Formats: sequence, structure tokens, C-alpha cells
Amino acid sequence: MIVLGLILLLIGMFTELSILYTIGIILIIVGAVLWILGAAGRAVGGRRHYW
Repeated sequence: MIVLGLILLLIGMFTELSILYTIGIILIIVGAVLWILGAAGRAVGGRRHYW
């Protein structure tokens, strides 16, 4: 999710489409929060892991 956010952020910056820029920032923030919660051992979405 973080990688997708970075890609959208870069595309939004180069093409000057503000919606892609905004979605990229949101995806980066949500991905970082989920990553931190998962690293802390906290269950995210009712699951501790996805395998």
C-alpha cells in the first residue's frame, strides 16, 4: 500500500493531477499506520497475520 501510494504520488506530481496526489498521500498514511500496528503485534482487521 505504501508503494502504491508513492507511485500515485509521483504520477500526480509529474502530471499535475491533484486527485492522484491526494490519493497517494492518503495511501501512504494508511499503509504506514497499518504497518506500525502490524509491527507492534496488534491484530489488524481481526488477523494477526495473513498466511
